[in-house]
Amino acid sequence: MLIGEVARRSGVSARMLRHYESLGLVRPSGRTGSGYREYSGEDVRRIFHIESLRAVGLSLREIGRALDDPGFTPADLVDDLIRRTRERIAAETELLIRLDRVHATDPAGWEDVLQVLAVLRALGSPSAGARQRAALAPVDEVPVEALVEAALDESDPVVAGALRWALARSDGSAALLAEGLGSAVPEVRERAVRSLAELPGDEAVALLRDALAHPDAVVRGRAALALGALGEAAATPVLVDMIVAGRNDTDAADVLSVLAGDDAAADRIASLLAGRIGEEGTGPPARGRLTQALAGIPGPKASRALADLVGDADRAVAVTAAYLLRLRGDG
Repeated sequence: MLIGEVARRSGVSARMLRHYESLGLVRPSGRTGSGYREYSGEDVRRIFHIESLRAVGLSLREIGRALDDPGFTPADLVDDLIRRTRERIAAETELLIRLDRVHATDPAGWEDVLQVLAVLRALGSPSAGARQRAALAPVDEVPVEALVEAALDESDPVVAGALRWALARSDGSAALLAEGLGSAVPEVRERAVRSLAELPGDEAVALLRDALAHPDAVVRGRAALALGALGEAAATPVLVDMIVAGRNDTDAADVLSVLAGDDAAADRIASLLAGRIGEEGTGPPARGRLTQALAGIPGPKASRALADLVGDADRAVAVTAAYLLRLRGDG
């Protein structure tokens, strides 16, 4: 077959076939009497092999080695190709995300595009100061997706605070933060719930209510502290669990005292605390913390619970209860 027919059958241009020949990848088996290149069936099969290997990303040099070196083993080359492909996909994905974020700001001109790109670069800067300044940029210059991503990744407490402040001023961040609650990384889950706790609006509150049943105790605790401060009685059982576990127990006790704002609520909380004190398996440290938490609960129910504890077999609990009763004027 002459080069024109080979080009038609293979889909490879005559110019590219000549290029392959110049590199030594394809060598026509013969020449016609007029000196034209003549390709055999084996030559055409080699061309198809070259195209197949090009399609999976091999360079022409790598293709030549693969086809001509009898001792060539493809495993290492394929591994390297997989690595390069993953790197390329990651880079392209990052570019697509960045373009989507620029597009989301609806830029009016190239100055707006450049401003958004500058903010996005700053959010990913190794400098904490640069990240903080980016978080404090005007809301319309910072795509909310970028803010959420930065908030979930940020370990510097000052910058994290600035990002949470920025998120509280942005629209549409609650659902994105809720996705962070499902992260496999505990630190990301905690940053997500901390950010949700500072968002205004009913959507954030609803998501925090859902978080009360989260399998991560840290997430449950952060949600309960935030909801309890808003007067949400549903947070009460989680707050009591925090006192038992000794995890942010002082904060949990303070919030319980806020929730005990009326007689009925105070009695319910006092009963719950007293019940956990008497529960089998509650150890001495936890019983002591629960007893101290009763001090912040007003009303006769809490006083009676403390009075019952004055005779407790655990001397530390008994002494603490007696002291708290005297402070309340009931001892």
